[in-house]
Amino acid sequence: MRLTKDVELLDGMPVIFIRSIDAIVIADPHLGYEGVMAKKGVLIPKANLKHICGMIGKALKLTGAKTVIVDGDIKNEFSKVDEEEFNELHDFVDFVKQKGAELVLIKGNHDNFVERYREPFKLKIYRQEAEIGGYVFFHGEEMPVGAAKKAKMMVMGHEHPAISIFNKAGKKEKLRCFLYGEYKGVKLLVLPAINYFASGTDINMVPQGELLAPVLKKADLEGMRAVAIGYGSTIDFGTIAELRRAVA
Repeated sequence: MRLTKDVELLDGMPVIFIRSIDAIVIADPHLGYEGVMAKKGVLIPKANLKHICGMIGKALKLTGAKTVIVDGDIKNEFSKVDEEEFNELHDFVDFVKQKGAELVLIKGNHDNFVERYREPFKLKIYRQEAEIGGYVFFHGEEMPVGAAKKAKMMVMGHEHPAISIFNKAGKKEKLRCFLYGEYKGVKLLVLPAINYFASGTDINMVPQGELLAPVLKKADLEGMRAVAIGYGSTIDFGTIAELRRAVA
C-alpha cells in the first residue's frame, strides 16, 4: 500500500519501504525476549528472531533496499545487555550483512549499552533521533526535536500500536496497525512492533492520556488513520475516532 509517492507499507508486514533513501524501516524487535523472559520464570518458544529475519528477508527481496533502519528497541532489557540479547544481536547483524544491506539503529529506551557494539558490529547508531534524506526517525519515548519541524515525515515506534475489532458474535480480535496522521503540520507515521510476541496497545480502546509516547498524547489522535496488518494484507480501517464509535 502506497502511503505517499515515496513511502510504501509492505503488504501484511510491519515494515515500510522508503524509496528515496532505499531503506526498509522496522521498529521494536526486542531481540533476546524469550531468554530474558525465561530468566523471569516465563517459558515461551524461541520464535522472535526467526520471525524478524523472515520478514526482513522477504522485504529486502521485494524492494531491493540497501539499508535496514531499526527505529528503536533492538534489544529487550533496560539495564544491561543480556547474553541472549548479545547472541541474537550478533546473529541479526550477520543476517542483514549477508543480505548485502547496511544496518542503522536509532536507540530506544531499551537500548542501553548498545554503543559498546558499535565498532565490533560496525553499526551506525543514533541516540533517539536521526534525520536521513529529509525523514526524521525517532523512537518515541521523547519528543522529536531539531529537524522534525521541516521533515518530509516523522517516523517512530515505541507505542506498539494495534486496534481491536469485534465480529458479529462479539468476539474481540486485536490487529497490529500503522498510525498515520500529522503533528503540528508534519506527517507522522507510527510503526507497529515487529516483535513476534508484542500484540500491542489497542489504540481505539485506550484513552489518549494513557498512551506511552508523549507526541501521541499531544497529536490529533482521533484524526489519525489506522492501517492494520494481518492475514497477509494491509487494510485502512479509517480514523481512530471512527473506530472508537464502532466499538462504543
